[in-house]
Amino acid sequence: MNQETVTAPGEPTVVAGHFRTMFPTTARGAHTARQAAERWLAAQRGWPDPDDDSAATASLLIAELTANAALHGRVKGRDARLALTLTPTILRIEVTDARGDRLPATPPNADVDGESGRGLLLVASLADAWGYEPYPPGGKTVWAECSRT
Repeated sequence: MNQETVTAPGEPTVVAGHFRTMFPTTARGAHTARQAAERWLAAQRGWPDPDDDSAATASLLIAELTANAALHGRVKGRDARLALTLTPTILRIEVTDARGDRLPATPPNADVDGESGRGLLLVASLADAWGYEPYPPGGKTVWAECSRT
């Protein structure tokens, strides 16, 4: 993996198998963060494996987690963060937002008949593992991991 660091203003930060970018909690912000992450993943040696669906899975997980942050994690004046960690066996996706008071409804408790909740069912079905944790002083990080096959 590359040992380079990208530090141009407004650009994602990349250090040896790690990607991180801040994004506004808007639909456009989530979309822009997903596109930057997909470009970074495409540039990684050995990723994606042309014989599996790992790139599509990663893209769906990134899209869902960033969209959730934009929809449910919005705090005026505060951005969210998308971070990826790529190891030889696992891709870990983390999205941190400022709304620690709005925790994800974990399936099967998600309100799939309402206007939300289906996205985390998708995350639960695609990810090898997922969860959330507090991000002090008042935010949360929702994460998902998928294996590199």
